[in-house]
Amino acid sequence: MIKRLPVLLALSALLPLAAQAIAQETDDSGAAPPKPTVTQTAPHRTATQGETATDAAVSPDQQSSPNQPQIIVNPPAAPQPEWAWHDRVAWGAGVVLAVLAYVGILLALRTLKNIDSHLVAVNSTSQAAMDSANAALALAQAIANSERPWIVVTVEPFLTMENSFKVMASNRGRSPARIISSLDQVKVASDETKLPKTPEFEAIAPGDEPEPIVLLPGEATGIWALNREDLPSICQTPEVLKEVERWQQTLFLYGRIQYLELASVSDSKMHETFWCCRYIHGEKNSALVMAGPPEYNKHS
Repeated sequence: MIKRLPVLLALSALLPLAAQAIAQETDDSGAAPPKPTVTQTAPHRTATQGETATDAAVSPDQQSSPNQPQIIVNPPAAPQPEWAWHDRVAWGAGVVLAVLAYVGILLALRTLKNIDSHLVAVNSTSQAAMDSANAALALAQAIANSERPWIVVTVEPFLTMENSFKVMASNRGRSPARIISSLDQVKVASDETKLPKTPEFEAIAPGDEPEPIVLLPGEATGIWALNREDLPSICQTPEVLKEVERWQQTLFLYGRIQYLELASVSDSKMHETFWCCRYIHGEKNSALVMAGPPEYNKHS
């Protein structure tokens, strides 16, 4: 109904012109010119102020004789003007324009519908392209991560000394790594929940920073060494040492390693490795194992 409304309005506007044209054709084709009518009036009628000029055309005898009837001649009605050819052309042009307007409206609606369908297709295509780009980016990132260096921290026992352990940092990636910073800290707490939420380290005095170390893929280096005989100096007081030996307190060793890809020229590709170990005291043999909450064992 919305599509046909402009056409109905145009046709309703042209209907009066069509009716007038039909009436004019009827008058031109078969209607004869009207004849003048003669009306007899009753005697003793006097002329009024609104009478026409034909009343003055009555003969003097009729005016002088009051008993004779007066005859009034009415002029014929004016003929309807003929429908000229340019009016016919204008009417036909209006009909043609109405039809063309209807067709144009239909075409416009169809074009809008096609544009809408094309927009939906373009949106789906762009979404698919975006998904493909994200997948390609994730694949490229995965390839880059597989080729980058990865510093992993492990605990190994000394083969030549009993109850002695070393913390090793090894490069498990596919490219060389340059270690630029290595921090470590000792903390005595009842359990892991008593540790700070994030690792805390003491500031290093200027000049005590370790020298940068380059690790090729598969190489490793020691970053910490612990011996059972070192517990008194680590615990600092005999009371703390007894609590550790009785498992009332736990000795935690944790640290952070910062390294770069050897091929990078800036610090934008800085990576970090956090590690944490727990010392377990035994009556004869002791152990040092990896432990700690997730914030103390993460990689970037």
